[in-house]
Amino acid sequence: MARTERSVLAGLGSPATAPTAIRGRGAVTHVAHRFQSDAREADNDVVAYEPNGEDTPPPLRTQVIREQARKLLSRNDSPDIPFDQAVNPYRGCEHGCVYCYARPTHAYLGYSPGLDFETKLIVKENAVDALRAELARPAYRMSPINVGSATDVYQPIEREWRLTRGILQLLSDTGHPLTLVTKNALVERDLDILKSLAERNLVAVYISVTSMDAELSRTMEPRASAPWRRLQAVRTLSDAGIPVGVLVAPVMPFINDAEVEHILEAAAEAGAYYANYTVVRLPWEVKEVFETWLRTHFPDRADRVLHRIEDLRGGKRNDPRFGTRMKGEGVWSDLLRQRFDVAVRRHKLNRTRLALDTTQFVPPVMSSAQSSAQFSAMPQPTNSVARGHVAPVTFIRSRRSSAPQAATPVSQLALFD
Repeated sequence: MARTERSVLAGLGSPATAPTAIRGRGAVTHVAHRFQSDAREADNDVVAYEPNGEDTPPPLRTQVIREQARKLLSRNDSPDIPFDQAVNPYRGCEHGCVYCYARPTHAYLGYSPGLDFETKLIVKENAVDALRAELARPAYRMSPINVGSATDVYQPIEREWRLTRGILQLLSDTGHPLTLVTKNALVERDLDILKSLAERNLVAVYISVTSMDAELSRTMEPRASAPWRRLQAVRTLSDAGIPVGVLVAPVMPFINDAEVEHILEAAAEAGAYYANYTVVRLPWEVKEVFETWLRTHFPDRADRVLHRIEDLRGGKRNDPRFGTRMKGEGVWSDLLRQRFDVAVRRHKLNRTRLALDTTQFVPPVMSSAQSSAQFSAMPQPTNSVARGHVAPVTFIRSRRSSAPQAATPVSQLALFD
């Protein structure tokens, strides 16, 4: 019999003991991160807030911290991820998706993967210049770049910073293929660049739709676009000739799993050519963030949800193994896959496989002034995180063979296959 994990939040089994939700935020608390040596507990004898006589926490303001990035490209060799390099112009995400697998990355900065992840945002203000410098290097070997693997590049602060638009323009100017993932309708703003890329077969856009229920969506991902706006964005992109797919990601048992067929039907009607799904993952601190959220918003079914996740993960809350971490295993995983496959066939999705053109890339030309400015912008390494400054995370580029570059396999371009 599979081992069952103990709850990480003993004593939160009833609404009376669960933390109070914070309006406009996904996480409920500042969970401690795995590198933290001390722990703090709230004093229940002290009233921390009494706004207007109501026992509700005050709203949290978003803090933006600037960073000079040493590099922008990050690389991976994971066999179940369909791209080997990605760019993320921001750290943290104001969308506040409670299930986000990227939350633990904030722990490397000394911040909580809970509320800090969605309220303390790091902006790589030199993102475009850093990427231009990397693309211009003689040793750079081109393969499609995923834009937004660990943060949503169209989160609200993009309206002001416009770093994503700058990255898209750079990739368009150099003829570089890319895939883009978002759950924000702000992607429509960059329709002109995306249309130009699509005309040259250089882009595919994937929009995440987790629910058709606006209230549920607002609870799970409070600052992302409403479901109807995401589907409207799918239609807008499709009508413009831009290949667009829909990701039902993640599927959460007894939360949104009953909506899979409805989402695929709406996606097909909006013009999506492709759809895929993943099952909720709870790595590191996400486990506590998600369970606290469950017991706050769905105390009537929290244990049932967690036990079903354990059924999908071999008795654990999380299973990081390649091959099973994305879609789980066992009878419930098989049932979900069968339901998804039937709905895909019914709505005529996934009938074509997109292969982006990898032959048009021309490296950008860096002037001596740009090169000097880029290297002078690199901060000195430090192990401390001071107030208002974040030590940069350096991605180590792995050695690659000097053999001639082969065309990118088509399978790498269908996201989450």
